Amino acid sequence: MPSSRADLLSTPGLTDFSEPSAPEGASPYVDGAGPALDVRVVDPDPAWPSRAAAEIARIRAVLGTTVVDIEHVGSTSVPGLPAKPVLDLDLLVADPDDERAYASRLQEAGYRLVVREPWWYRHRLFRGTRPAVNLHVYGPESAESARQRLFRDWLREHPDDRDRYAAAKREASSRSAAAGEHVQDYNLRKQAVLREIYGRLFEEAGLRRP
Repeated sequence: MPSSRADLLSTPGLTDFSEPSAPEGASPYVDGAGPALDVRVVDPDPAWPSRAAAEIARIRAVLGTTVVDIEHVGSTSVPGLPAKPVLDLDLLVADPDDERAYASRLQEAGYRLVVREPWWYRHRLFRGTRPAVNLHVYGPESAESARQRLFRDWLREHPDDRDRYAAAKREASSRSAAAGEHVQDYNLRKQAVLREIYGRLFEEAGLRRP
């Protein structure tokens, strides 16, 4: 069952955006994977939500009771928002470090594990291709997952901030593409506007600004 807004807002560490460094010598990328290079942002596609819903149903069928929760997040989950044409799904499982509980079944379903970073919210990232999906795996306590769901809902309810974020995304995409950058660079280029919007979200909820 999806968490309520009150539950999401009470997640420990919600307003803390600090990120621990990877342990010395460790890389988050698995088996030669690396950051995505396509920073192209396209006009919103009204079919994104239905494609995400179909993929969520397929993942639930594959994983069964291993799924604590799974939701469509990211820009493709906000009507009217331009985005990279990749669906972001947040999958919560009881223990992301126990990959035996879910990884092989996701791989059999066509997903490839590309990121493993247990030092950051126990995060794993699987990529799917039909449709293009970034499947993020977190534990139920993850502040990052809670932030993503709150941010999605805020943009759905605040068209001015949605449009402000859209402009930042298009500019970041254009600049990163011209510079030959990858997705992490693109994300950094729009980070200031994203944090500004989070500030308003947290302030309205009576939380400290990031």
